Amino acid sequence: MRKVITRKAPYDASLLSFPQAKRVGNPSENQERFRTSLNDRMATEFGFTNICLRILTLFTVTIALHGCMMGPNYQRPEVETPQAWRFADEKAKDVANTAWWEQFNDPVLNDLIQTALKENKDVKIAAARVEEFIGQYGTTRAALFPQIGAGAGYGRQRVSELTGPSPLEDTRANPTFNSSELFLNAAWEIDLWGKLRRATEAARANMLSSEEARRTVILTLISAVANSYINLRDLDKELELTKKAAKSYKESYDIFKLRFEYGIVSEVEVSQSRSQYEQALSNIPFFEKLISQQENALSVLLGHNPGPIARGKTLDELMMPAVPAGLPSDILVNRPDIRQAEQNLIAANANIGVAKSLYFPTISLTGLFGWASNDLSDLFHGPAKTWSWAVPAAMPIFTAGAIAGQVQSAEAVQQQALLTYQQSIQTAFREVDDSLIDQKRTREQLAALADQVGALRQYANLAWLRYDNGYTSYLEVLDAQSRLYNAELIHAQTQGNLFQALVNLYKAMGGGWVVTADQMTLSTVASGRPSGAASIEGKDNPAEPKAENRQ
Repeated sequence: MRKVITRKAPYDASLLSFPQAKRVGNPSENQERFRTSLNDRMATEFGFTNICLRILTLFTVTIALHGCMMGPNYQRPEVETPQAWRFADEKAKDVANTAWWEQFNDPVLNDLIQTALKENKDVKIAAARVEEFIGQYGTTRAALFPQIGAGAGYGRQRVSELTGPSPLEDTRANPTFNSSELFLNAAWEIDLWGKLRRATEAARANMLSSEEARRTVILTLISAVANSYINLRDLDKELELTKKAAKSYKESYDIFKLRFEYGIVSEVEVSQSRSQYEQALSNIPFFEKLISQQENALSVLLGHNPGPIARGKTLDELMMPAVPAGLPSDILVNRPDIRQAEQNLIAANANIGVAKSLYFPTISLTGLFGWASNDLSDLFHGPAKTWSWAVPAAMPIFTAGAIAGQVQSAEAVQQQALLTYQQSIQTAFREVDDSLIDQKRTREQLAALADQVGALRQYANLAWLRYDNGYTSYLEVLDAQSRLYNAELIHAQTQGNLFQALVNLYKAMGGGWVVTADQMTLSTVASGRPSGAASIEGKDNPAEPKAENRQ
C-alpha cells in the first residue's frame, strides 16, 4: 500500500479568498481588491434577494387575492311585507319624493326649514360623526396594503473602557465615535383568512350607517320644524279666539253694569257676566306663555338662541298638502333609519369573520434597507449598506377560550342587529299606518267639529234673543257662549292636528324628499356637510355590500 504524504499549507487569507493576490506585493492594493470584490458579492447577493422578494411578494399577493374569508357572507333577511296599507287613501298622490313642505304655500315656513338645515346643531353633529367614520374606514382599509416608513439618525457617544468582554484600556481603539443611519422599512400583513377584508367591510358599513343616521336627523328635523311652526300658528289662532271672546264678554259685562245701575237686571246676572269675562282674561296669559315657549323651542331647532319667530300665513290660510302614496315595500328603501339598521347588521355580520379569523395564523412580510456608518462621509458607500427581510408568523395555541368568547360575542351582536333591523321595519309599517289613520279620522273629526261650531253659533244667537225677550235667564246665554268658545278652540286644535298628521305621514314614509333636503345642506360650508359623504353617495346601493367585501 502506498502511503500518501500530504503537507499542510500555511494559512493565508489572501490565498483562500483571492489567489491572484499572492502575485501582488503591495498590501494596501490587496486590501482594496478585497473590498471591491466584497462589494460586488454583496450587490450580487442583494440583487438575488431582491428577485426572491419579488417572487415571494407576487406569490403572496396571489394567495391573498384568492384567500378564503372567514365568517358568513351577508344576505338580506327575508321580511314579511304587507301587500297594502290598512287605511290607504284613494286620493293619495305619488308626491313622496318632492319637497312637501312647500305645499303649505308659506314662504316663511320654507325659510325656517332652510335655516334649520344650515344652522341646526344636531345636523352638524351628525355630519361630524360621518367624518369620524370616514376616517375610521380609511384607517381600517389601509391595513390591506403595505406600510412603508423611513427613518434617519445621527449621534455621538462614548463607551466605557473598563467594561465588556474586551476592555479598551489596553488597546488603541477610540472609545468615542459617531453613528449615522438612514433606512426604509416595510411591513405587510398577508390577509389569508379575510380578517382585514372583513374588518374593512364592517368599517364601510359603519360609515354608511352614520350617513343614514345623518339623513335620519334631517328627516326628523324638517318634520319637527314644520310641526312646531304649525303648533305655533295653532296657538296664535287660539289666542286670537280667546282675545275675541274676552272682548265680546267685556262688552256684555259693560252692558250688564249699565242695566244694573238702572235696575233692569239683578246683581246676580252682573256677577255671572263678570265671571265669564274674567275666565277669558285668565286664558290670555296662558296661551301667551305657550306661544313664547313654542318660539323658544323652534329657535333652538333653527340653531339660534331663544327669541321671537317670524310669522307667515295663518292656520286658515295654509294649504293642505296632498296625501303621499306608496306601497309598504317602498319603506325598505325610503326610510334612512331602516337603511341604517341594515348597515349595522352588515357590520355585525362582518365582525363575525374578524373574530373567527383569530383562530388562524397571522403571516406578515417585513423588510428593511438602508445605510449605517460611524462616519457620515462613508454613509452611502458600499460597506455601509444594511438590509434584512423576514416572514414572521404567529398562531394561537391555547387562549383559554378568549377567541371563542369573541366569536360568541360577535354572533350575539349580529343577532341583536338582525332583530333591531326587523323591529325597525315593523315600527315603520306601524308609523305609516298610524299616520294614515290619523289624517283620515282627523279629517272626519274636523268636518264634524265645523258643523258643531256652526250649530253652537246659532244656539248662542238664539239664546241672546230668548234672553232679550224674557223667555230664559242669562244662564242659558252663558252656557251657549261657553260651549261656542270651547268648540272653536277644539276646532283650531284639530285643524292643527290634521296638518301635523300629514307632516308625520311624510316623515313615516320617507322618500326622495330626504335627498332633496340633504342637498340643501350643501349650500353653505357652515352646514357641516361631510366632505367625504359625496364620495359614498349614489355609488353603491347601501343595502348591498361592496364587491371588495364579497368572497
